[in-house]
Amino acid sequence: MSVDAVIEDLRISALPLAETAVLICRNAGSPLAQNVFTLNLDHIVKMRKDAMFYEAYRRAGLITADGFPIVLACSLQGKQVSRVAGSDLIAPIIAEAARSDKSIYLFGSNSHVLNKTSRLLKERNTGLTIAGVFAPPQGFDPASEDARRCIEAIGSSGADLCFVALGAPKQELFADYSKRLLPHVSFVCIGAGLDFIAGTQVRAPYWMQRCNLEWLWRAAGNPRRLLYRYLLCMIALPGILARAALVPRER
Repeated sequence: MSVDAVIEDLRISALPLAETAVLICRNAGSPLAQNVFTLNLDHIVKMRKDAMFYEAYRRAGLITADGFPIVLACSLQGKQVSRVAGSDLIAPIIAEAARSDKSIYLFGSNSHVLNKTSRLLKERNTGLTIAGVFAPPQGFDPASEDARRCIEAIGSSGADLCFVALGAPKQELFADYSKRLLPHVSFVCIGAGLDFIAGTQVRAPYWMQRCNLEWLWRAAGNPRRLLYRYLLCMIALPGILARAALVPRER
C-alpha cells in the first residue's frame, strides 16, 4: 500500500502513473472530482513569493511529484514516490476517459495546438468525447470576469475533466478558481503537455527523462528564460531536502 509523503506541508501522492490516471478519471464528473497539480522545484520557489499560489496548492485534491528533486525529497522520508509529470498524465487519462465514457475539455495554449491535439487524441482513442476547447488570449487573468465566463463555458459543455495548459502559476490559479464554481469537474494542470502532442514543442529524449536531465534539455532550448529560474531552484534545493528529511521526526 502506497503512503503519501509531505513536502513543504503539501501531501504528495505515492501512486504510480497508471493508478493515478485511473483514480483521476474515476473521480471526474462526481462529488470526488479533484484538482490535480504536479509539484516541482520551480513551483516551490514561486509559492514562497506568491501566497495565492501556495493556497491553491493547499486546496488541490491530488498532488504528484514532477521531477527528481521532489522524488528525492520524498525518499528522505522513506517514501517510494514515482515521478508523475503533467505531460505524462495526458495519455493514460485520455485512454481511461475513452474507456469509461468521460468527456474532456482542453483549455490553454493556442487555437492551432488545441485543434491539432484534439484531432490526434480522437484518432488515437476510439470513442473519446472532447466536450470543447478554448485558447484564452495573451495576458489572460485567471481570476478575472473573463475567466469566470470561460469557467461557465466549461461547465455548460458537460465536460467531466478539463486539462489546463497555461503554465504555472496561472494554470493552478485558474483551476483553483474553476473548482469552486464547478465542484464536479476535475482540473488537471499539464503545462506544455498539449504542445508536445501537437509537435509545436519538443520534449527531451526519453533517455534524458530517465536520467533526470529533462531540465537540461529545456534550459538548452531557452537559456535566457530558464537558466536563472533553475539557478533559483538549485539554491532552494538543499533547504527543501533538509525540511523534507525532518518531517518524519516532526510528525
